Amino acid sequence: MAESNKNHAVVLAGSPMTNLALYHQIRFAVGDPTALIILPGQHRLLMIRNIEIERAKKTARADQVVCPEDFKSKNWQAGDRELETAQSVAECLTQKNITTITVDRTFPAIYSHYITKAGIQITCDPNLGVLTRRSKDQEELDHLRNAQKITERCMQMACETIANATADAAGQLIHDGSPLTSERMFELIDIHFLKHGAATPHGSIVAGGKTGADCHDRGHGPLFTGQPVIIDLFPYIKSTHYHGDCTRCVVHGDIPDQVIKMHTAVIEAKAAAQNATKAGVTADSVHAAAIKVIKAHGYQTGIPANDAPDTVCSMVHGTGHGIGLDVHEPPLLDIGGPTLVQHDVLTIEPGLYCKAIGGIRIEDMLAVTKNGIENFNTLPTGLTWS
Repeated sequence: MAESNKNHAVVLAGSPMTNLALYHQIRFAVGDPTALIILPGQHRLLMIRNIEIERAKKTARADQVVCPEDFKSKNWQAGDRELETAQSVAECLTQKNITTITVDRTFPAIYSHYITKAGIQITCDPNLGVLTRRSKDQEELDHLRNAQKITERCMQMACETIANATADAAGQLIHDGSPLTSERMFELIDIHFLKHGAATPHGSIVAGGKTGADCHDRGHGPLFTGQPVIIDLFPYIKSTHYHGDCTRCVVHGDIPDQVIKMHTAVIEAKAAAQNATKAGVTADSVHAAAIKVIKAHGYQTGIPANDAPDTVCSMVHGTGHGIGLDVHEPPLLDIGGPTLVQHDVLTIEPGLYCKAIGGIRIEDMLAVTKNGIENFNTLPTGLTWS
């Protein structure tokens, strides 16, 4: 990552718990201000809070671990950890005779302030680290496979809970003697994930009937028989910091013909996109493969006009996205999407949405290989789960 210039360094900074570009480089999670300085010769100097040094020396991906107190400047101000670290990074760079640095898109302004004040020139490379983070190493692939296993177990529970509920006279679903709502499903999902070392910091989606026509509506209120329910789960795995992401749909009772037609088109579009995926092709072309199928079934693409009838059915989003430490990472499988690289980990998730009916979306997670894909999913993709 560092350049060969003897007076040049690469610097990443922030809290590794929230700055995932920094975490990806050091694989060490703390909530305090931290900086990685990649010096000439690829020497990786990690600056971290003093009480974390011994632990960091054992596990962090760094050649040298120091604390801000090791690089106090003449006018060093204490009492604010972020200010202390930013000042000390500037002093460290000065002592190492660094005159220019490259930073990434996540670099905090407070560090820029002190580094610039020290007379060091900063260049931002918006793509720094992006490709490295996209191409997952074997440890990351294992973490993502495991994340999707945990996600699928919860997905099966959620789909079967809805499918095996009973319906009252008004068609509302009943589970264990009480109405089954999106909110109640959220509770069941959260509890299941907590029992398996996962959490849902970004929530989940359980959107029934017409609510599912908005692809990102979380869902609310009662669930009913004969209506499609979109379930989209994207948990965070606490031990590894990686995410799962899976979407399935379930219909309790009889499935309306229009829902069957929508589902058929989505399944075929997903297969076409997966068949088009391999290293060296563009994300744009994968999206185009899905869209071709959607249109062949007579459906539209893009967000319908405000005055469009409620019966219009359209795929309103891209075909998928990268995933890893974040739920949404580059690349986007959409118009203009970049060339795929080996070990990109992606979601493939075409969907159709109709205000009069609701939505259908089916999503798998896969790794890009030289000649195709490795699909991390094993769950069925049908609408019947009883």
